[in-house]
Amino acid sequence: MIKNVGGTEIKPKHRASCHCGAVVLELHLPEGIVDRRRCDCSICRRKGAVVASIPLSGIRILQGESALKLYQFNTKTEKHYFCSHCGIYTHHRRRSNPDQYGYNLGCLDGVNPFDLGPVPTNDGVNYPADRKV
Repeated sequence: MIKNVGGTEIKPKHRASCHCGAVVLELHLPEGIVDRRRCDCSICRRKGAVVASIPLSGIRILQGESALKLYQFNTKTEKHYFCSHCGIYTHHRRRSNPDQYGYNLGCLDGVNPFDLGPVPTNDGVNYPADRKV
């Protein structure tokens, strides 16, 4: 849990947006930033985002739902959302925990994810459900 690091304050309700501002989200973060990470799977290493987890009920789309586009691949379990105007990834429904979203920390207003310290990397290349037995 991170609430205040390096002058960055994470509020219990925090606004997030894509780069162009077409998509605006409200995140309910009563415990701050939870499960901050990067992943090295094929999509995550390309998008390069630092993400954190939030329950499905923790994200509300305030503006731009029609601007959001969905991208799925492989098992089509995970749902990646991005702005159709500027291309910024905002959030995804997690494959490893479908009761959660992962959200892009770089979209949080007033937050630089690189000010929050080192970020652990998940081994998405060797995802357990993808291993051939």
